Amino acid sequence: MKPNTAHHTNSKPKRNRLRKAVASVLLLNMLCFSLVPALALAEGEQSNNSAESSNSQSTTTQTEAVQIPTAESLDLQVKSAILMEPVSGQVLLNIEGDTPFPPASMTKMMTEYIVADLVKQGKFSWDDVVTVGENASKTIGSRIFLAEGDQHTIKELYIAMAVGSANDATVALAEYVAGSEQAFVKMMNDEAKRMGMTTTHFANSTGLDIADMPEKFRTPGNQETVMSAMDVAILAKYIVTDHPDFADFTAIPSHKFRERDKEPIINYNWMLEANKDVTNFKQFAYEGLDGLKTGHTKNAGYNFTGTAERNSMRLISVVMGTSSEKARFVETRKVLDFGFNNFETKQIVAPKASVAEMESVTVKKAKNTSIPVVSDEAVSFVIPKGADISTVEAAVQLDSETFTAPLQQGSKVGTVTYSFKPDGMDQTLTKTVNLITTEEATKAGWFTLMMRAIGEFFSDLFNGIKNLF
Repeated sequence: MKPNTAHHTNSKPKRNRLRKAVASVLLLNMLCFSLVPALALAEGEQSNNSAESSNSQSTTTQTEAVQIPTAESLDLQVKSAILMEPVSGQVLLNIEGDTPFPPASMTKMMTEYIVADLVKQGKFSWDDVVTVGENASKTIGSRIFLAEGDQHTIKELYIAMAVGSANDATVALAEYVAGSEQAFVKMMNDEAKRMGMTTTHFANSTGLDIADMPEKFRTPGNQETVMSAMDVAILAKYIVTDHPDFADFTAIPSHKFRERDKEPIINYNWMLEANKDVTNFKQFAYEGLDGLKTGHTKNAGYNFTGTAERNSMRLISVVMGTSSEKARFVETRKVLDFGFNNFETKQIVAPKASVAEMESVTVKKAKNTSIPVVSDEAVSFVIPKGADISTVEAAVQLDSETFTAPLQQGSKVGTVTYSFKPDGMDQTLTKTVNLITTEEATKAGWFTLMMRAIGEFFSDLFNGIKNLF
């Protein structure tokens, strides 16, 4: 009897098909398990899907912080006072600082700022010659007795204004720059708004009461010049930061305006460090003080905006409504001593610092999808001396949930906000800086991108199968 060869022949193709099926499944599994890790490595994941993270900056614990005296303990005899650090804008002392009062000649700080800014922009030159008009020649108060038709350079008049608080020189500059004092006053008020001076109104360029202006040129209405101590400090901050050469004028102790003048103009700022050897003023001279402006009228009392720098920290003080010419300097010393004795500028975060929990971002379609990021600048706060800075916190906000190559080195990908509440201070200090890439994210080639796409396909397929069980 012959064997059943037909049955044996038919079963062989079936076994071959089974082997192929098993091999296909094994191959599929191999592809899935080999490409999924490659995909994860290639594409990566943002370390924080919500694009926000918060962490504490760990630093070495400082020595015991000084105890900040209360404002009341200073026994300030003023209507208002402000102490500000101009780089950060931090306010270290505030006594009725938002209440507007007549600033008197501290008004001239705005005139100084505008003129210096226009010279800096190249619209005018310090050597431009100004012809004195009727308004300036008839202006009273502190003055250098300009006559109508006199000619002086912008620089000569500017020094007379900054050193001797000369009202006539101030008006001459205002009219030269804007065509009329009233047009210049509009410029002053516009600048005040730009700077964020919320309580300020300027009626003229000098700070004189309207009634004391030459009748023909008086400002219409009865809205006098007013500024709060806070606004004065803000203006001073703009002066010292935008025009760091301000002391070339404000620190001049005396100046002879004309060769024929018998006596030089004496700077009304008795606290200048340059006065430390001047018999009449050495009791008021203050280390590091190089500006800014005094002011006095009957309605204003005696005012003074001072600025001094010690140990690379500059402070701005404003006192308004003191009782005498000497008192404004006595009270200013109290305010500045409060600042320099109790506070210091401390670098909290170095430039190009990485942020914990956000040391890199994922950049799709890049050769290297994990790109390191750092802060773009240093962060410093003015804090009580010896304060413990270990509790500084950092919060990251990314600009997008995803980033795609190419990206240049230094590209902004988000921000990091550092916050710190020192012991002894009511306010929480904050500063926001940019988060930038430290290297270029170049775009990957087509083959790499294709393999990633295949990886994504099998990854999705694998996850779909896995979710069935």
